[in-house]
Amino acid sequence: MNGKTLLVEIGTEELPPKILRNLAKLFLDYVTIELKLFRLSYEKVFWFASPRRLAIKVINLQIQQLDRIIEKRGPILANAFDLNGDMTKETKNWITNNNIISSKIETLRNIKGEWLFVRKIVKGQKTELLIPIIIEKTLKKISAPKLMRWGDNNIKFIRPIHTITIIFGKKLISSIILGIKSKRVIYGHRFMGDSKITLVDADQYPEIILERGKVIADYEKRKEIIRTNAKLIASKLGGIVDLSNELLDEVNSLVEWPVVFAANFNKEFLGIPNELLVHIIKNKQKYFPIYDNKGILLPRFIFVSNIECDNSKQIIIGNEKVLHSRLVDAKFFFDIDKKNRLSDNLHLLDKIIFHNKLGSLQDKTKRIINLSRWIASKIGADINHSMRASLLSKCDLITNIVCEFAEMQGIIGMYYARYDGEIEDVSIALSQQYKPCFSGDMIPSTLIGCTLSISDKIDTMVGMFGINQFPKRSKDPLALRRAAFGVLRIIIEMNLPLNLKHMAQEAVNIYKGILINDNTVNDLIDFMFARLQKLYLENGFSLDVFQAVLSVRPLYPVDFDLRMKALSHFLSLDESTELIIVNKRVNNFLTKSNNTIINNEINLSLLKQKEEIELANYISKLTTKLKPYFTQGLYKEALIELTMLKTTIDNFFDKVTINTNDFAVYLNRLTLLMKIKILFLEVADISILKIRKKTDFIKKG
Repeated sequence: MNGKTLLVEIGTEELPPKILRNLAKLFLDYVTIELKLFRLSYEKVFWFASPRRLAIKVINLQIQQLDRIIEKRGPILANAFDLNGDMTKETKNWITNNNIISSKIETLRNIKGEWLFVRKIVKGQKTELLIPIIIEKTLKKISAPKLMRWGDNNIKFIRPIHTITIIFGKKLISSIILGIKSKRVIYGHRFMGDSKITLVDADQYPEIILERGKVIADYEKRKEIIRTNAKLIASKLGGIVDLSNELLDEVNSLVEWPVVFAANFNKEFLGIPNELLVHIIKNKQKYFPIYDNKGILLPRFIFVSNIECDNSKQIIIGNEKVLHSRLVDAKFFFDIDKKNRLSDNLHLLDKIIFHNKLGSLQDKTKRIINLSRWIASKIGADINHSMRASLLSKCDLITNIVCEFAEMQGIIGMYYARYDGEIEDVSIALSQQYKPCFSGDMIPSTLIGCTLSISDKIDTMVGMFGINQFPKRSKDPLALRRAAFGVLRIIIEMNLPLNLKHMAQEAVNIYKGILINDNTVNDLIDFMFARLQKLYLENGFSLDVFQAVLSVRPLYPVDFDLRMKALSHFLSLDESTELIIVNKRVNNFLTKSNNTIINNEINLSLLKQKEEIELANYISKLTTKLKPYFTQGLYKEALIELTMLKTTIDNFFDKVTINTNDFAVYLNRLTLLMKIKILFLEVADISILKIRKKTDFIKKG
């Protein structure tokens, strides 16, 4: 391919470190999409990102679009000319609107008719003329939760833009994009190397900015330098560094020239709860903690500097001082809090408003206690311990530690409960009450923890639905969607026998007349089913499988899950396709029966043909046999048994005429069909399922 290298760098103020990688990938994705739309081919594309730049480098980008042929079909030949052979108004409008030269018009003939027709060759444009359009469109597509405006105009971007560099081969593509004129100048490191670098050739990037500007523009290369050096340093210290990918990405997005150091903190701070200590090290200071081979936290940490200097000891001392100050404050707050029992904070909860229409945290605590009593009795959790955990659940929100480090709520409550001598199950439940906190997070591991977590979440959802405050699009201030996901995951994964309707009704009753929405229970159930759908789709189940189960509305999430897995397994059976077709056929017959009132039972005396007698007998036999299957939730086994109906049903449809003139016989045969449908409806509505190919099985459960 006869192409050139394209380099585009957007120089900005410091970009948000938590989303820098995503921004860079968006830049890459949108540019490649636009290149495709503009019919510009290339060999390969690379992306670069550092705190003050986003860049892409396109290798062997063609220098001009290929010519293309546009075919335009005009009026039907019979309508194209009048009786005198002159063009009709329709033809003239077609020529004018499409800038057609009359001499180029042809006639298109096929079996459908004849039309006026023209082929136009559209010359391809030079790539250098299209690049500014592509880049501007791309930058306008890139978005973030908050955009910034700078200068006297209304142009917005993630951060103010200082430079735009667009080099195609060796040529500067001169343009003004988002109010910034493109230049050859790119900026190096703030404190090292050359401040300004003139880019002569696109192929010089990123090597020139590395050598002269002391900037490693390659995001993944910087990340690997940090990872490798951090592991090496930790190993020399006899430890293992905690390099969580999320923090590693964030730290990488804060530096352009990473230099990795190890430092220490005072051993006395190891007396602070481990979670709090690690939280300060990782989340507040963006440092990496070090553990020994047994997983015990060491009084050491690793940090990454953005500059090389001769006196590295001063950099280490400076970071140690900063962390020391943080830990001194944390230890002070922790020691102050320990002077009071957790239960001493109960009376203070009345002063904190949970919601202006739903009362204080003390009101919420009372509701959680009552709901926990009910849930614990249903799932076999210790009722007294569950109520005690519920009583103490919000007390740590008053503590100094939570006021300073909000992320410690629940976790610090566990430590204070232990200091107070609370039962261990109660203490652990306090730390698990908010779990799962995010997608993929662990659920509570104890029944008391499950009880407290579910009670808290259900109380919030019922309360908000009860005052008609539902999540709207991206607005979900109390994270009701996440709460619903959490409740469903806990119930299903812990195999808890909880009924959504009964639980919602119990929560509504506990509110005692505060709620104004009479449909709260049904609204909550519909909301939970919507979350359940999303949960199953994310786990690879098909939408039609979910809808088939939803049609029978199982109110026990565990029961719902058993049906989903059973139905997915059913689809892998050879007989499934034909039984789906049978169910669709049965459903059609019943739908077309014009609301005929069908009998509850089959009238054996009206069975005339051998095939319908055999079907009736088989249905009776299966109904009796499958009753314990359905009671015990053995849906997979039940569906396997139902596949045995296939031959008998086939014989029935082949030999028996349902729409007979004898109304009593007709009604009896409809009853037969209804009995078939009812048997399958004990699991799901099979007629909803799509017909699948043999290679398109869902392999779940």
